[in-house]
Amino acid sequence: MRILVTGGAGFIGSAVVRDLIANGDDVFVLDNLTYAGSLTSFNQVLNHKNFKFLRADICNRAALDPVFAQFQPQGVMHLAAESHVDRSINSAGEFVQTNIVGTYTLLESARTFWTGLPATAKSEFRFLHVSTDEVYGSLGAEGLFSESTPYDPSSPYSASKAAADHLAKAWQRTYGMPVIVSNCSNNYGPFQFPEKLIPLVILNALHTEPLPVYGAGTNIRDWLYVDDHARALNLILRRGRVGETYNVGGQNERQNIEIVQSICGLLDGLLPATKPHANLIRHVVDRPGHDYRYAIDASKLESELGWRAEETFDSGIAKTVNWYLENAWWWRPLREKIYSGERLGLMKIHS
Repeated sequence: MRILVTGGAGFIGSAVVRDLIANGDDVFVLDNLTYAGSLTSFNQVLNHKNFKFLRADICNRAALDPVFAQFQPQGVMHLAAESHVDRSINSAGEFVQTNIVGTYTLLESARTFWTGLPATAKSEFRFLHVSTDEVYGSLGAEGLFSESTPYDPSSPYSASKAAADHLAKAWQRTYGMPVIVSNCSNNYGPFQFPEKLIPLVILNALHTEPLPVYGAGTNIRDWLYVDDHARALNLILRRGRVGETYNVGGQNERQNIEIVQSICGLLDGLLPATKPHANLIRHVVDRPGHDYRYAIDASKLESELGWRAEETFDSGIAKTVNWYLENAWWWRPLREKIYSGERLGLMKIHS
């Protein structure tokens, strides 16, 4: 297929791009290369004959229309988004602009292109809007998010993604566009920007800096290895039913403190120090609106499309820690020039 991937230079996007290229697809990546996007995340495919790239903002309709006209995609995988909850607390406007206005602009550009296609190409076209389980809000100690769980976002980030989901679904219902939506649990793995929990803990530990744990560290997330997610998105684009939502989860629930302790244990074995790395753990003031628990029911994706997560948390976290140890060439420039591990998302009091 010819597939347009927005946000392809980001963490999940680059994994999707690598998966699509390995699958033999023609891929056009559109990314604005904000702080979390890097061309080095797909170094291995940059010179591939099936790879094209354009630096552009999804809010810029004048940049989008020529891409559709010239590349003639058969599918769109929309991953471009501002994605870090902590940053959304202090910079909500950027999340509204990219995640809501950008999604609207992309949907309209895609709709114009799709409307003008011949009948067969029009019927085969697909638009996959990639979203998060955070739109569902917070779970208690039991239960799972399903595709019919009501939306209840808690942060500016999740609220902006919820709005984008609603736009995508409305474009399918109102205009008949062949839109599919996916909602995933917390991703982790290689090439993740170091503001997120797992790479932050790994890199702070390597620098013998404090390992911050919000509150008591008992908040629970369902963890999904990024390559498993990329395979799921590939399947959903090709075989998912138009108008449907598919939840993608790894069935790997862990408390945040357990995540940090697991990383410390692995590093103790790989890089023995005079003191256990867990001695670096520091409990800090919790972030505002911190959801207690996320957990995904992925049975619809598994039963309809035959997807299964290949990585357990233990296997995936071991691969991830080793990758960061072996690929300082990728994360060191980010750590030194863009984000050095400082606390984000603290409330600002305005007088």
